[in-house]
Amino acid sequence: MRIDIITCVPKLLEGPFSHSILKRAQDNGLVEIAVHDLRKYAINKHGQIDDYAYGYGAGMVLMIEPIERCINDLKAERTYDEIIYMTPDGEVFNQQTANQLSLGGNLIILCGHYKGVDERIREKFITKEISVGDYVLTGGELGAAIVADAVVRLIPGVMNDETSALSDSFQDDLLAPPVYTRPAEYDGMKVPDVLLSGHEAKIAEWRFEKSIERTKERRPDLYEKFKKKY
Repeated sequence: MRIDIITCVPKLLEGPFSHSILKRAQDNGLVEIAVHDLRKYAINKHGQIDDYAYGYGAGMVLMIEPIERCINDLKAERTYDEIIYMTPDGEVFNQQTANQLSLGGNLIILCGHYKGVDERIREKFITKEISVGDYVLTGGELGAAIVADAVVRLIPGVMNDETSALSDSFQDDLLAPPVYTRPAEYDGMKVPDVLLSGHEAKIAEWRFEKSIERTKERRPDLYEKFKKKY
């Protein structure tokens, strides 16, 4: 998989892709993540990539030409499964979307900034619009990092134990069950006996029951979705 991220503040993305699982995935050749500075595609020598919005109002808008140039350069090199725009009015990102995107080969993620991008970019190039929640960030960079992280960890070979991703929260519209490690007793609190039993079937049953219990208590909206499916 290759993920190309278009941004006007590339340094914001240096940290997330330089450590832990995302770094190992790149080092092992399982994914390639490239960050593209939109200012390299500016319309003039002053590095201009934005302008005032038509129709009054505060805030700047990212211009058509720099974004179009960058996207066209990328598309000339390879075919992309999705061209994603990070925006507060996109569909809210969830585990099902991450699963779907992880099955693709190449993605472009365009980071919004200021008041967003000229609407004609969205109409001409964008195939999917994603929001990471009902709030507004300074730009789409942190959201792009979230999407990349959630997608890359699902690629076969990225996780040391591939079954780990399958037991994450939201995979079946359920939250993950409680987890424990050593010591078996701490400050009078004991690890549930079933987890120490070595009985795989009973442990699986306990985890499933706890997932349902936790989801019903903490995310009744997800619990209702789970009930309808099962």
